[in-house]
Amino acid sequence: MSDQIATATAPFIAAARGEPVSRTPIWVMRQAGRYLPEYRAIRDKIDFLGLTRHPEYAAEVTLQPVRRFGMDAAILFADIMTPLEGMGVDVQFQGGPVLPDPIRSAADVARVTALEPEEGVPFLLETVQRVAAELPPEVPLIGFAGAPFTLMCYLVEGRGSKDFVKARAFLRAEPAATHALLDRLADGMAVYLEAQARAGARALMIFDSWIGLLDRATFEAFERPAVERIVRHLRERVDVPLIYFPNQGGHLHDSIQGLDVDVIGVDWRIPLAEADANLGRGRYTLQGNLDPSLLFAPGPVLDEGVDRVLASAAGLRGHIFNLGHGIDRHTDPDQLARLVDRVHAASVGAASGGMA
Repeated sequence: MSDQIATATAPFIAAARGEPVSRTPIWVMRQAGRYLPEYRAIRDKIDFLGLTRHPEYAAEVTLQPVRRFGMDAAILFADIMTPLEGMGVDVQFQGGPVLPDPIRSAADVARVTALEPEEGVPFLLETVQRVAAELPPEVPLIGFAGAPFTLMCYLVEGRGSKDFVKARAFLRAEPAATHALLDRLADGMAVYLEAQARAGARALMIFDSWIGLLDRATFEAFERPAVERIVRHLRERVDVPLIYFPNQGGHLHDSIQGLDVDVIGVDWRIPLAEADANLGRGRYTLQGNLDPSLLFAPGPVLDEGVDRVLASAAGLRGHIFNLGHGIDRHTDPDQLARLVDRVHAASVGAASGGMA
């Protein structure tokens, strides 16, 4: 089967491009992971870092939720920190990413080197190839990378944080160094994402997990140019849908307008219809945006939440159902199965897409 035919048969790809679909496609962020007993069985054999570096295991974990739930897309099992190791950054995992030698000065930025994906992350590209070969044509693989500001937060802070005060202070104190670092990260993520597409990923997603920490003016001055740098590189070299997820970034939607991507991810704090209006009505397919906590609610309450999201998506250019953030590790897999079934059943005949 040719790539063109395979793409045409994938509801996820059609929805991402704003084309007609018979039902709303669904996948969920972090769907490959620790809420699944079959994932935990593999983790009993190997630690997290080893799992990301062994293609046979990483591919199996990526495929597990597709087999179990009938997801309309697979998301590559990896970590947003993975490519940094190929850029000269020492990254350790101790219940989360830890960088023993964080960036604290303009001179430190030079330690972040250019990424050569085939040399820096060959194991990840092999994982992409393995998964792409296993998936049915109607289920594409999504490759992904962290956005420059989000990666910068960890590089400067040295570990995870709720507010990344050191990273935000660095941005204010060292604006020139910040721009240099963001550009370097953008160039690295651009070639990283391109390599994933060439290895078999049929959509690419940029996770801006901590962009909600920035005000509009700072986003426009620092992060938007860096994200545009990635998108421009990809548009010139690969032909796959591009997704941008500005987590907790509802206040930035006016500033995101015009970004040359196909899909914008929306968290649960704003209705999809409102997000669409703020982003330039009909400009983007929207992805989201069920509150992950609803997966812990009684079945009928979960169903009502699904129906509200679908109702808010009525009339959009396109809609890909997802959670407003990653699935919680304590989620009952049966609840996720109910969610997928509800979305598929409730959206048949109502999800036409192709809004003018």
